[in-house]
Amino acid sequence: MSRRILLLGGVTEALAIARQLGPEHVYSLAGIGRVPQDLACQVRVGGYGGAEGLARYLREAGITLLIDATHPYAAQISRNAATAARAVGIPCWALRRPAWQAQPGDDWREVDDWVGLIDALKPFRRPLFTLGREPLQHLDEIPSGQFWTLRALEACPGNDRCEVIGARGPFQLEDEQALFARRQIDVLVSKNSGSVATEPKLEVARALGVPVLILKRPVLPGVDREYLSSEELMGALA
Repeated sequence: MSRRILLLGGVTEALAIARQLGPEHVYSLAGIGRVPQDLACQVRVGGYGGAEGLARYLREAGITLLIDATHPYAAQISRNAATAARAVGIPCWALRRPAWQAQPGDDWREVDDWVGLIDALKPFRRPLFTLGREPLQHLDEIPSGQFWTLRALEACPGNDRCEVIGARGPFQLEDEQALFARRQIDVLVSKNSGSVATEPKLEVARALGVPVLILKRPVLPGVDREYLSSEELMGALA
């Protein structure tokens, strides 16, 4: 039987893998962000309806290998992928980007969830959120003494105590320095995505002595094979 791959995208490295796939394979995106138009493989946008819906798609499309290259914090999608592949009886591989590690001079404070994050934010006045769109659900909870700067893929309305910046990585060190200075950022809020493209913000925080509140990585399911880079995964495919 010829191999047919379903690649679940979400991190930048997934696109590098997708560019190596032929027309029989499928690159799947949730629909957040730009959809590439220049790929040889098929592109599918949207969800599947949980693990059962994904399993049904795997069967109907004749997929023989599922590759999970979603974001490290997209835990539910990763769980669905592992469950669906197991139900259909095909292998599931995962691209698991290594986490950032604290360097000398870093003041990192790990928090478990949103409740812990809000508590840890109490001493600060000018946080920079780089969590994506999640904080938008909490704009009416901003304490009177704080002004939030949110950075997400797309700009959208904030309120009197929050401005939302639309921006896409990779980010340059000089631009991050200017952002911290212009917004008088006194604490950075971040996921531990491990992305090189968004790492300069950590360098700026380190240089300025700005604390970083790190949202703890979720536990991801076990899969048949794990790879730390797209190059390593592509080598296995070859």
